[in-house]
Amino acid sequence: MKKPDSLKKMLQRFVPTLAVDPAKLSLFVDKGRIAARAGGTLSLEYRYTLNIVVEDYAGAVDDLMVPLLAWLAEHQPDRLEGTDPEPFTFESELLDADSADVSISIELTEAVRVTPKEGGGFDADHLEEPRDLDEFPGVCCVSLWQLFMRDQLVAQTSDPAFVPNA
Repeated sequence: MKKPDSLKKMLQRFVPTLAVDPAKLSLFVDKGRIAARAGGTLSLEYRYTLNIVVEDYAGAVDDLMVPLLAWLAEHQPDRLEGTDPEPFTFESELLDADSADVSISIELTEAVRVTPKEGGGFDADHLEEPRDLDEFPGVCCVSLWQLFMRDQLVAQTSDPAFVPNA
């Protein structure tokens, strides 16, 4: 599965508290399931709940939620496009006036195309999510990620370790 690692890297890059102390972030895959059908292919879909835990979080909750929504728009757009206006859930244990442990749960899927190799074995290709760029009135062809994270992305692209859509 690739989405948990992608989300972890993004949160550590764009959430100020986690950029300073990435050890406060843990991710867990819960309730994992496999969707597959008979019919001459071993292609499958991972379906799981990703539990994101941020310990002793002292930043603004918006600094955590907005990048998460931008990541969802890019990597799991169906969570924002369906009839359910709640793309994920969260819980928080207030530790004191300035910090809390935050747990976020998101239902994710990852489609995998499995194809046989000539001579034996197989290739498993994790498919990208189908994308339609989000459009806002007066703003054409700009994704949520570009709109909300633009300044940080510009600064990061000069970083040789920067990997877009990582």
